[in-house]
Amino acid sequence: MDFEFNDEQQQLRRSVREFAEREIRPHVMEWDEASEFPLATIKQIGQLGLLGAIFPAELSGAGMGYVEYVTAIEELSRVDGSVGIIVAAHTSLCSNHIFLEGTDAQKHKYIPKLATGEFIGAWGLTEPGSGSDAGSARMTATRKKNCWVLNGTKTFCTNGHYADVLVVIAVTDRAAHTHGLSAFIVDKNTPGFRPGKKENKLGLRASDTAELIFEDCCIPTENLLGKEGDGFIDAMTVLDGGRISIAALGLGMAQGAFEAALKYSKERKQFGRPISDFQAIQWKLADMATEIDAARLLTYRAASMKDAGKKTTQESSMAKLYTSEVAVRCANECVQIHGGYGFIKDYPAEKFYRDVKLCTIGEGTSEIQRLVIARQLLRD
Repeated sequence: MDFEFNDEQQQLRRSVREFAEREIRPHVMEWDEASEFPLATIKQIGQLGLLGAIFPAELSGAGMGYVEYVTAIEELSRVDGSVGIIVAAHTSLCSNHIFLEGTDAQKHKYIPKLATGEFIGAWGLTEPGSGSDAGSARMTATRKKNCWVLNGTKTFCTNGHYADVLVVIAVTDRAAHTHGLSAFIVDKNTPGFRPGKKENKLGLRASDTAELIFEDCCIPTENLLGKEGDGFIDAMTVLDGGRISIAALGLGMAQGAFEAALKYSKERKQFGRPISDFQAIQWKLADMATEIDAARLLTYRAASMKDAGKKTTQESSMAKLYTSEVAVRCANECVQIHGGYGFIKDYPAEKFYRDVKLCTIGEGTSEIQRLVIARQLLRD
């Protein structure tokens, strides 16, 4: 067992942290309050190779692994979770689905542009009437002569308005239930497709969350991604990796909230001394630091197993479940330590508090994670 990062991984952490402090932190509240998608910054992240961290060099990727990818997501999210989730949805959902299940032609057409940030990617599974029960999807894909015709709506799609390429799941055989779902690649300029409503959200407001609307949207037959009928199965495989990135998202925000609380506790004075001198505050900080360390070990274990080619369904869900709930607790304590100042926008506490809740919902709620973990345990 080796719990240490190697020199290259440590350098990556330093370089991403420096980038986040320099290019992201000065704009965090500006982007948040305006719900402004930081497209230029995301393009910079692509130029750094971070959008292609988990893809090989022959596809213009950085040739790194999930440990490095998690490191990048954690460091970006420590400053702004909105940037973290934009990168996560682009990389481990859209791009990775094409990388895992695409033909050689599909991979070479899309991955190089996604890996470098020339293209922004989005992934659509959830619908207005199907969330945790993804098998109840209503969006259809009907085969015509030389195309598939898509009809329906996806919702809560990260990057939806800014995506150049999207991967969506649609019903190709209603009678086959989950075995009747298939995945498709859609280019943004395809007639019959348009982004719909942009959601006005509690947190992560600089990330774009949108409806995707398909009305007789005709895409080439070669844009079927993976085998017909395997869309649901493939999506679950993609989510095994995606949940590691959501764990990293929560981990980064928890770390950011902890650092803000620690800093404030040393500066804020009551009764003639810093509040960090009081045991009540010390215990809060100790609990936060301990839970963050435990969450980090779960998250990096799942990432390391992914790099080793092992199945991570249980470990990904454990990391996602625990880390997301730790992030909520840490953000709550960050506000509490700040007291009244935790409730105003002059300090970072309130934004962490708003942002972290998504981690217990997106890519499978905490309740769904517990079901996944229990099924894995009972299967053995």
